[in-house]
Amino acid sequence: MGSVGVSVAKQLALAERMRRLGVSEADLEERFLRSSGPGGQRTNKVSTCVVLRHRPSGLEVRCQRERLQVLNRFLARRLLLDRLEAQRLGRLSEAAQRIAKIRRQKRRRSRRAKDKMLASKHHHARIKANRQRLAPDEA
Repeated sequence: MGSVGVSVAKQLALAERMRRLGVSEADLEERFLRSSGPGGQRTNKVSTCVVLRHRPSGLEVRCQRERLQVLNRFLARRLLLDRLEAQRLGRLSEAAQRIAKIRRQKRRRSRRAKDKMLASKHHHARIKANRQRLAPDEA
């Protein structure tokens, strides 16, 4: 991979992560396409979109986030490793934990919990109402 736009430290971290997950460059199949979206002539002439396929797992990712092909190659590899990790770790993966947390937060409260919460809010509202100053004609 080229060094324009991606620091050496990030490249080394990516290589270490690939080694840890058992992914080699030989396992990857890389294609370049023209990106879609705004960009005018440059989009029509330069193939900056990267399609990366991991042959052993059949997992495929597509990255066209940046205008530079080098950055998209780096980001595609990172995205592929994220998905491989999520696939292998399943429930333990960071993404799965984040999704589970959001589901728990959105889950509907039980009637008892909702009543208790509303009672607490009403109590707090009464306390705040007692703090208000009296109008001049009421004093």
